[in-house]
Amino acid sequence: MRAIVYSQTGAPSVLQLVEREAAEPGAGEVRVRVVVSGVNPTDWKSRAGATGQALAFPEIVPNQDGAGVVDAVGPGVDTVAVGDRVWMLLSAHGRPTGTAQEVAVVPADRVVRLPDGASFDLGASLGVPAVTAHRALTVADGGPTRLTPDALKGRTVLVAGGAGAVGHAAIQLARWAGATVVTTISSPAKAALATAAGAHHTVDYTAGDAAAAIREVAPDGVDLVVEVAPAVNAPLNQAVIANHGTVAVYANNGGDRMELDVRAHFALNVRYQFLLLYTLTPQALRAATEDITAAAEAGILPVGEDAGLPIARFPLERTAEAHAAVEDGFVGKVLIDVSDPA
Repeated sequence: MRAIVYSQTGAPSVLQLVEREAAEPGAGEVRVRVVVSGVNPTDWKSRAGATGQALAFPEIVPNQDGAGVVDAVGPGVDTVAVGDRVWMLLSAHGRPTGTAQEVAVVPADRVVRLPDGASFDLGASLGVPAVTAHRALTVADGGPTRLTPDALKGRTVLVAGGAGAVGHAAIQLARWAGATVVTTISSPAKAALATAAGAHHTVDYTAGDAAAAIREVAPDGVDLVVEVAPAVNAPLNQAVIANHGTVAVYANNGGDRMELDVRAHFALNVRYQFLLLYTLTPQALRAATEDITAAAEAGILPVGEDAGLPIARFPLERTAEAHAAVEDGFVGKVLIDVSDPA
């Protein structure tokens, strides 16, 4: 089978196309014929060595997310069967092989049935973005801990950076759950994408008084902020957060340190909740995959430019270019066509 591998960290050029034997699934494992692999910022950061840690394995196949068809199951697996269409998450977490290969062996709890009406493109676009968004939307004091229609009814959610992949999923899931969704963007083009995703209101944080614009929509403040840039946005969040509001932080774009006015946050009972996908509890991951699958089955997680998430596609042999596109800040989703969907 064809696979993309790297044996040292560095630029996208360290990624090489090789031939490897397809592994057999062991106990509790599933082998998937990968149709589409998804690329996320975490994938290029791992490849580039951004964490500063040495490679955990002599050779690594990148990419956490993907979608395909089950072609073998190991002993003890009863959650999926041969022939099932599935989406995958955390495929390379703690393991040497991700989804940038024609056949991937993945733990069964990281393989989820893909609803009949959902495309492989959608399946490969879930994983990191949708699970992160789900967690951000379910950490507020007083819940909800699960997302269903009306679970966030009566609440206002502010999504920072609504044109990104996580922001896109957060808008879709929050809207499905009944929230009023406001998002910050930096251009009319990004506003159009966020609106296509389902945001009720967009606010250009580069023009005018963003806090006043948000308060005009939410006079009592926003109940939950899905935050991608806490260091930059801390003053804005303080200005618009509601009493007992929560700021859910999933990234550190724009800086590693932030400054908070302690007294102001005391007065509002504000909760800052940091979250990291890779250390979520099994219960939180299971809740996320179940709710996300239900949302996908309901048709509320579409991808593509018309849905607010443009797609850039690359063949497997051009995985280095796919990684470079994400690293260079492509607005949308980068997908890799690995094998024929038939």
